[in-house]
Amino acid sequence: ILILLILSGTFTPVIQSPGAELKEASYYLTARFSQSRLEYKGRLAFAPLDQPDENYPTVMVDPTKTFQTIEGFGGAFTDAASVTFSRLSPEKKKEYLIASFDPVKGNGYTLCRTTIESCDYSDESYSYDPVEGDKELKYFTIEHEKKDRIPFIKAAQKVANNGIKLFGSPWSPPAWMKSNNDMLHGGNLKPEYNQTWADFFVKYLKAFENEGIPIWGITVQNEPMAVQIWESCIFTAEEERDFVKNYLGPTLKKNDLSNVKLMIWDHNRGIMYQRAQVVYDDPEASKYVWGTGFHWYVGNHYDNVRLVHDAYPDKHLIYTEAGLGRGTLDDPEKLNEWDTSERLAKSMILDLNNWTEGWVFWNLLLDETGGPCHVGCHGASPIMYDSRKDELVYLNTYYVFGHFSRFIKPGAKRIIAASNDDNLLATAFLNPDGKVAVVILNVGNKDTLFQVWTDKKAVKAIMPSQSIVTFVFNN
Repeated sequence: ILILLILSGTFTPVIQSPGAELKEASYYLTARFSQSRLEYKGRLAFAPLDQPDENYPTVMVDPTKTFQTIEGFGGAFTDAASVTFSRLSPEKKKEYLIASFDPVKGNGYTLCRTTIESCDYSDESYSYDPVEGDKELKYFTIEHEKKDRIPFIKAAQKVANNGIKLFGSPWSPPAWMKSNNDMLHGGNLKPEYNQTWADFFVKYLKAFENEGIPIWGITVQNEPMAVQIWESCIFTAEEERDFVKNYLGPTLKKNDLSNVKLMIWDHNRGIMYQRAQVVYDDPEASKYVWGTGFHWYVGNHYDNVRLVHDAYPDKHLIYTEAGLGRGTLDDPEKLNEWDTSERLAKSMILDLNNWTEGWVFWNLLLDETGGPCHVGCHGASPIMYDSRKDELVYLNTYYVFGHFSRFIKPGAKRIIAASNDDNLLATAFLNPDGKVAVVILNVGNKDTLFQVWTDKKAVKAIMPSQSIVTFVFNN
């Protein structure tokens, strides 16, 4: 009975010392085997507890020890997301924008990515300057983006009260700048176009600024070690270092764009230390670089994130892309597998605990086919749009991501969250308003009675098997 009362949110432990100043915690639940999805479960009172028991599942929180500052959470304004958004009815556009960007009613996305030119999740392959040999970039234009992408970004910024930090990533330079004369299938940037490509970034930044969309940051190259059937370009670590040191960094500085956060790598965790080492150990290259971006597609390698921080503590870390599964709305069971949501939560917790300052998933919105995508990919986004019914479909990943993005605000500082149970993974943050947010993932196959302990007091609750909770309380 006690367990059922806790889950229903109607159970509040009796405060045994009425005169003491004890906290209350609001908590929110998403559980695989229930209907709870970011469900507010009420408030639970802390009770005095000097010393946690070693055998009682406990997450110990210490707000007096602070670490990195959070930039934000969000997704990517791809062409696919922008085209799909343009097809929504006015009512569904409003619903989507509130669900994703409203800082009170929705997930409150504040850090988002966009692509520089086309990528796999574009309805067509295109360049901002397809004119061969145009070293002066006289024909550069972002006219393509004025149809769908820029209106989508502006609509999101309005709902987010202009609170979105946007960073851009290129998948490929124009074909004529590359060794294979193709934006697709890898290839390399021709040395004679190093300066032109650096100038291209400046043109991009200023063009979006002129549209009223400031770009907070850029990455040098998306996935620079991957030859793909879609837009891609190869940079070795040394090539990336030299391009930053001799061309991109000085060109940004010359054009008064040193405030733009420049990030390297933008690929998987596996060799991110080696890629960072090559650039950061060169003082002339390192001085231009704000931090390292990374993905999750090949292995986990969470420790490598921490190693980059430990070796270069003055640099920053941003998780820049997470594809959230594959499928179509005609196969909803596969599309909405809990394993994807659990992987998402686990990765976010461990990356954040290893000094990551922002976490960004891939497409913000896709249609019922998992597209559009000009190379036939079928992906999943936290919210999908069924154009046949003018219906938005919310996947588990939307709610799981919201356990972080709704309660950990920009400017929050990570604090100690130490778990004594292998099935309970936790991270915690002190927000600018003084509220503490603790996110806990239960990867176990049984319901677990546990407690959150801080400063000689604890609040008890139960986590269903394979679930995630967020506790919020005043520091």
